[in-house]
Amino acid sequence: MFELSQLRCFLAVAEELHFSRAAERLNMTQPPLSRQIRLLEHHVGAQLLERTSRTVRLTAAGKAFFPDAARILRLAEEAAATARRNAKGERGSLSIGFTASFGYQLLPEMVRRLRECAPDISLTLKELVTGAQLDALHAGALDVGLVRPHSHDGDLETVFLAGEELYLAIPKQDADLWPTEPTLACLQSKPFLMYSPYEARYFHNLLSACFQQDDVLPHVVEYVAQMHTMLALVRSGIGVALIPKSASSLHFEGILLRQVITTPPKPVEMVYSYRKDNNNPALETFLKEVLPEFKG
Repeated sequence: MFELSQLRCFLAVAEELHFSRAAERLNMTQPPLSRQIRLLEHHVGAQLLERTSRTVRLTAAGKAFFPDAARILRLAEEAAATARRNAKGERGSLSIGFTASFGYQLLPEMVRRLRECAPDISLTLKELVTGAQLDALHAGALDVGLVRPHSHDGDLETVFLAGEELYLAIPKQDADLWPTEPTLACLQSKPFLMYSPYEARYFHNLLSACFQQDDVLPHVVEYVAQMHTMLALVRSGIGVALIPKSASSLHFEGILLRQVITTPPKPVEMVYSYRKDNNNPALETFLKEVLPEFKG
């Protein structure tokens, strides 16, 4: 089988129709150039060039061979370039897991940033609760998970990303019944929509700890797993709820959101996790070029 170097020699001679100019273009002398052409013709099984003391021209076989030879060389060069771009993290694929609250605001901004710095990376986005993301990370189904804090896992690298404030969601018709700068204390004995201890364990445990710290005991009327369901129940007047700032972008009609004064001021933590042995260059690009912009 012929070699790519032989194709380069043939294409140079075919385009220049002059061995001396082709040799100069390839930064080589004429004898090895002629030898490469002869070897190529031997592998092809046909004469590709007619050469006299004055002229060089393509044979019928050479004319037929030329476009395919050019395409083969172009594909080889493109394949090499693609491999280099993948190795640099400029191209490839990346699978990102995220919880619902990440998807409200932060994730779209991260995707926009990644598109700016590495537009050729193909993305797969999967909305999963934290536990399911951890399983997917271990199985290799995810490259990185945008999750809530979880128990230590030696196989995973988990990094704090940012904190966010809590907002009190109240029915619009009850606006006058609540302070404009609410604290957790104003929830004492009030009808309250609490997060499920199973499907929304992180928020359930977080709010339970906050209430215990401030010695507050709201009247829990329902346990809810999803924030959009919780906000729909708030709108119906069943009770009030606490949501992270990111969920404020849901813009439910008939609901007012007021930032809650807490200690610390941003109690809701966002982290990201990935396998320590993940060598996907696209992940490295995401970690170095995208995530640092959202830390804080």
